[in-house]
Amino acid sequence: MSEWRPPEGLNAFAGTIKVSVATVGSGDYRCPANVAMKARCLRPAARGRWKPDRLEDFSFGPFMAELDEAESPSRRRHVAKRRQMHDGLRTWTAHAQEMYWQAFPADGASPLAPARAPWIYRIDLRGPDRRGATRYEISAWGRQLVSSDGRVRELRLPTNRADRPRTRAEISIAALVAAEGRPGPLPEHVRVVQVGLSDGRCRPLFEGDREAARRLFAEHGKGELENAVDSIEYRPGAACAKCAFISVCPALPRASGLLGVEDREHPRRSWSPTNGRSYRVCPARDHLRRLNLPTEWSIEHSPAADRGRAVHGFLARRHASASQRRCSLDIPSDWVGPEYTLPDQEQELGKRLLRHHVTVCPLRHARKGAVRIEPSLTFHDTASDVIVITQPDLLYRDGDSWVWREVKTRTGERRWGSDVLDGSPQLALAVVLLGRGDLGGSRTRSRVELEILRPSGVDLEVIDPFTPSVRETAQNVLVEHVRAWHSDTAASPRPDVNNCARCEVARWCTACATGGDAG
Repeated sequence: MSEWRPPEGLNAFAGTIKVSVATVGSGDYRCPANVAMKARCLRPAARGRWKPDRLEDFSFGPFMAELDEAESPSRRRHVAKRRQMHDGLRTWTAHAQEMYWQAFPADGASPLAPARAPWIYRIDLRGPDRRGATRYEISAWGRQLVSSDGRVRELRLPTNRADRPRTRAEISIAALVAAEGRPGPLPEHVRVVQVGLSDGRCRPLFEGDREAARRLFAEHGKGELENAVDSIEYRPGAACAKCAFISVCPALPRASGLLGVEDREHPRRSWSPTNGRSYRVCPARDHLRRLNLPTEWSIEHSPAADRGRAVHGFLARRHASASQRRCSLDIPSDWVGPEYTLPDQEQELGKRLLRHHVTVCPLRHARKGAVRIEPSLTFHDTASDVIVITQPDLLYRDGDSWVWREVKTRTGERRWGSDVLDGSPQLALAVVLLGRGDLGGSRTRSRVELEILRPSGVDLEVIDPFTPSVRETAQNVLVEHVRAWHSDTAASPRPDVNNCARCEVARWCTACATGGDAG
C-alpha cells in the first residue's frame, strides 16, 4: 500500500484518529479525502477568518439539543447558545419531537435512561502504527440509553425516514460503539434502532450481545473504516462549502468572479442553478430544501416531474451504453426504468419526446471517449467565496472544443422565448464558464446547445459564449439570481397561493399561503 500523504499546508499529525458511523457513510455531500483528513484531526496551518452562519443549518441540531434539555436540564445553557432557527426548522423540530415521543413515550415506564456521557470506543497502542497513530477513537451520533443496572444499552439513530438505507458497515460501527464504548459498565445486550422523525416509525438494525457486535464489526466495519481513513480521493462538491481544507485542496478549480459578485464577508455556501431558481420563487423554500427537511412526495414526484426525470435518465443510460450510445427510434417498453411509476399517458408522451431527440442526438458524430454524461462540475468563486455546483446534461467534444448540451422537455407547443438565457441560470452559467475558458479546450467550436423536446418535434438553439452581448446577458442573469441570495441572512418566506401549492416543503412553513396544516 502506498503511503498516505496529505496536501501541503496542514499541521502535523498528532497521533490520534477519530472516526464514527458517518465516516463510512455515502452520498453527494461527502469527499473521501476530507473524511480522511478530519479523521486524522488535521487542520490547515494557516486558517482564515471563520464566518459563522446566522441561521442554524443542521436540521437535527435543535431536535437533539431540546431532547438533551428535556432529559438533562443542566444542559439548558448549552442549548441557549445555539444559532437562530428559521421558522420552518422550528416547525420541523416540534414535529420531530412529537414523533420521537410517540415512538418512545416519556411515561416513566421505560427501563432505559439517557447515558451520562457519550460512548467512545478507544484503542491505545504501545507505539505508532503504520499511519503514525497511537490512539483510535470510534463514536456514534444518536440518542444513547442504558438500563439502570448497565446490562442493556440502546442506540437510537434519528433520521427523516425509518427506511433510510444503512450499509452493514454503518450498522456494525454503531453496534460496536454501543457494545464496547466507555464510560460506564459494558453491557450484556445491545440494540441499535433507526427512528424516522417524519412519522415516528422505528426500524431495528441490530440486536445481540457484545460478542455478536464485535464479530459484525470485524466482518463489515473494520475494513471500511481503514479504507476511509486511508482514502486519497478528492471529490469536489457540496462538501466543499464546509470543508476546512479548501485552501489547500489540489482538486477544486478556482474561478474568481464567476458569479459576478465580489463580497467575501458572508459565510461560505454552495450555489447551483437549481438553488438559484428556487430562491427566486421563495427564499424560505430554498433554505428549507438545503436543510433536507422531508418533502411532500406528491408534489416532488408529480407525473409530469417524474416523466421529465425519466426522459433524462433514459438518455443518460443510452448515451453511456457502449452498444447503444447512438440514439435510435427504438424505444423499449420499459424505458422508464425501475425508479419511476408513470401513467400510460405520460409514458407514451415520453416515448414521443425521446424519438424526437434522435434527430439531434449529438453522439452521432462525437468521438469515442470525448463525452461526459451528466458530470458534476464544481468551482470555487473566490471573489464571493461561493462553491458553484452544476450538472450539464451532456458535455461532448467537437474537435478540441467543448460543447455543453442541455435538454428541456415541454408538454405544450409554445416555442421558447427570443432570449433563451432570460430566467435560465443553468444556461447563463454554461455561457460564462465556456466564455471564460474554465472548462479548458479550444474556443473554436465551443458552444452551448439547448435541445427543446416538444410533442410534435424538437428545436435546437445554439448559443455562442464568445459574443460579447451574449456573455453580458449571461453574467447579468447570474447576478440577478445570486446577489440577493448571497447577502440574505434571514431566508424570509415569500407567500403566494400558486407557488405555495407547488412547494414541496410548504408543510413546514408558517407563512404558507395555501391554508394547509403547517405541522
